Amino acid sequence: MEQSIRMVLMKQTLAHQQQQMASQRTQVQRQQALALMCRVYVGSISFELKEDTIRQSFLPFGPIKSINMSWDPVTQKHKGFAFVEYEIPEAAQLALEQMNGVMIGGRNIKVVGRPSNMPQAQAVIDEIQEEAKQYNRIYVASIHPDLTEDDIKSVFEAFGPIIYCKLAQGSSGHKHKGYGFIEYETAQAANEAIASMNLFDLGGQYLRVGRAITPPNALLGPSSGSSVMPPAAAVAAAAATAQIQAMDAVANNAVALGFSKLSQPVVAPAPPPAVIPAVIPPPGLAIPQVLPNNTIQPTIVTPVASTVPQATVIVPPTIVAPTIVAPAPTPNNSAQEAMKRAQEAQMKQQEELQKKLMDQNEPQTLQQQENMSIKGQNARHFVMQKLMRKVDSRVVILRNMVGPEDVDETLQEEIQEECSKFGAVERVIIYNEKQSEDDEDADVVVKIFVEFSETPEAEKARDALNGRYFGGRMVQASLYDQTLFDHSDFSG
Repeated sequence: MEQSIRMVLMKQTLAHQQQQMASQRTQVQRQQALALMCRVYVGSISFELKEDTIRQSFLPFGPIKSINMSWDPVTQKHKGFAFVEYEIPEAAQLALEQMNGVMIGGRNIKVVGRPSNMPQAQAVIDEIQEEAKQYNRIYVASIHPDLTEDDIKSVFEAFGPIIYCKLAQGSSGHKHKGYGFIEYETAQAANEAIASMNLFDLGGQYLRVGRAITPPNALLGPSSGSSVMPPAAAVAAAAATAQIQAMDAVANNAVALGFSKLSQPVVAPAPPPAVIPAVIPPPGLAIPQVLPNNTIQPTIVTPVASTVPQATVIVPPTIVAPTIVAPAPTPNNSAQEAMKRAQEAQMKQQEELQKKLMDQNEPQTLQQQENMSIKGQNARHFVMQKLMRKVDSRVVILRNMVGPEDVDETLQEEIQEECSKFGAVERVIIYNEKQSEDDEDADVVVKIFVEFSETPEAEKARDALNGRYFGGRMVQASLYDQTLFDHSDFSG
């Protein structure tokens, strides 16, 4: 019984550990998904702009954790795009909504969100955003340092009752970080506050207001009741379970020994008055019995009444516990050995399960998939070194192949047919780039992008088409940056 209780408790412990490990994996996935939601891609950046200009342009939406500019080691300039990482996802969402297409340094920048080629991360992000819809929370950024929570609450109370208003406190404790969250009682009040207070001049600074895309407990996930059983209750449940298992083991033992017929009911005849009625013990129990020569010998009794004239002494039956005992000189040794082997096999299975649970590792985390985590100066330097390495590209850009007047409906098919000689062409994009946004009569340059399925095919097409004449024009063919092309940035 003690060993059975110990085994049941082990099963409960393993189940609890497995639940804890699943909870920890979920928490890690949510943490990495939140880090991914804090990043935005900024493309079409003028080559004359520096990191400080990008920081000043994106700082009003929230505190910036890092800015990663992709530098070209040959030209000693950036490649025209950057990754801006905020401390909170709401700041990245506001920047994505309000900075896309804004002109900085004479060029309209392109701001897009996180990469879309991570289905595992996207599922967690969708779950977080769905939980955020249960709360009527709004995000307020670019708050003047001299304003307090009471000041912000008094301004935003005009749209409806406020459940709470909380500003993120700085390291000193006396100053806030310039952003905070407000939760209303109704969704209508939250929507009206966003529509009315976004870009509102409060204390000389334009507020940035948007809907919160994360719940208050975004890192912990939705709350669930505790499933930890108290120790006393666990022992009691384990004892009850062990008792049931013991009864099952006794029944299985009888069947294994060939006494299945004993379970059938037998009607015993009425005993003579001088003879004590025999008590039918449970099947398979060894009880002492008096033989005609007055010697006592243990034997397996059968469920029939004794007809021996002498009085039969019957020992009350006892419950057989499924514990491992030393073999007794009875015919029950084979059953005990079978039970022992079954217990050893079950213990071995429990040990293998525990080892599997302890050694289980996540095959691939979101952070490993993202491969762009920036933590500290060393990690940032490592990422910049990776960006300076040569990245295989499957895209060929064709310049000076045609003019704006030569672009028609058949041009794309002709280029795809011509480039199919070098490999499988996935798509062809014809891009008309205007050289100036202010001048309506500015020149238009036609760029043709051809994406192949493999890098060697793109290199083969580049070598064959570069310097080749097409319609009186000398074509300039080169490999295009794969990162820019994946983000639909054709300004490079």
